Amino acid sequence: MKKSIMLMALLLIGSWSYAQEKSAIKWYSFEEATALSEENPKMLIVDVYTDWCGWCKKMDKETFTDDRVISYLNENFYAVKLDAENSKETFDFKGEEYTEASMARAMRVTSYPNFVIIDATMENITQLPGYRKPDAFISDLKATLQRFTGEE
Repeated sequence: MKKSIMLMALLLIGSWSYAQEKSAIKWYSFEEATALSEENPKMLIVDVYTDWCGWCKKMDKETFTDDRVISYLNENFYAVKLDAENSKETFDFKGEEYTEASMARAMRVTSYPNFVIIDATMENITQLPGYRKPDAFISDLKATLQRFTGEE
């Protein structure tokens, strides 16, 4: 009986600590991110991807699970995932109706993955195309913030 109680306690502690350590990027819909930016201005980073894109999947698996990337994105951006081939659901942006696919075209995205940076006034300011390892991704994001806001 004591062994059973001890084992249960260890399992609970282990699962609790694992849940506490597991962080993730807070992904928003396009509409959620723009509304949040109106309340608390921050840039948006839009991850434009496709389901068939191997480099997109590599970003999801390796870069977007890195604790430093997660922390940096969550602190400095509203992150949005945008499927460049999704024509089903619509959303409003600046008085126009878009699908994810039509928004990707409007942002002139032609390769994947592609990260479109939108400033707090909802203007596209730059794109960061292609796969990036965590250190390079953070470095590029810091350089972008420095260039357009003077912040790091």
